[in-house]
Amino acid sequence: MNIADVKRTAFAMPLTSPAFPPGPYRFVNREFLVVVYRTDPDALRAVVPEPLQITEPLVKYEFIRMPDSTGFGDYTESGQVIPVSFNGIAGGYVHSMYLNDEAPIAGGRELWGFPKKLAAPAWAVEKDTLLCTLDYGSVRVATATMGYKHRALDVAPVLAGLLKPNYLLKIIPHVDGSPRICELVEYFLEDVTVKGAWTGPAALELAHHALAPVAQLPVREVVSCTHMLTDMTLGMGRVIHDYLV
Repeated sequence: MNIADVKRTAFAMPLTSPAFPPGPYRFVNREFLVVVYRTDPDALRAVVPEPLQITEPLVKYEFIRMPDSTGFGDYTESGQVIPVSFNGIAGGYVHSMYLNDEAPIAGGRELWGFPKKLAAPAWAVEKDTLLCTLDYGSVRVATATMGYKHRALDVAPVLAGLLKPNYLLKIIPHVDGSPRICELVEYFLEDVTVKGAWTGPAALELAHHALAPVAQLPVREVVSCTHMLTDMTLGMGRVIHDYLV
């Protein structure tokens, strides 16, 4: 393959069989369980990068079921999103993500900078309970439960929350191990349809693990819980701050 062919065909690694296809990426029947909890303000300040600002000592612990996504297929993820503001605009900083599918791990990290690691999140309805769990290896590190669809929610504020900006810290090292890219990235969810949203009694338990440190943002109080079913497109990102300049 000559230099011109490499420049023309290269999109992602490996060169001749990329781990993921070009976007955009559309999700159908993407289902969320979001447990909002109060945590330690000092713990938040230790992980949220400037110029983002913490608004309240809250964390959104999310489980997301994705049965139909273009390019990425069928997978489940779990992680923590921290409510923040940037230039006075409210949004969410994606702090951690754990997935069970290699393609969205590679695509998410390389394109946007999603902080994705391989693990085993699971989603199930057990009788009257929505049960979501995260295992890292053989260790259970997160368990969320919610009474199944106890009360329907107005979809308008749920949609408004999904349309807020989201922030990522994209880090890619140079071949010598020094930082090559260190950028704050902003992205939006697009063409979002909320098919239904519900709430109910909820509980969240986090366990300590050296390589899946979700419990470093401890649960002090569960504030709210939302279960929603959506269609959406994951918009591409833009750089809003370069830490290496």
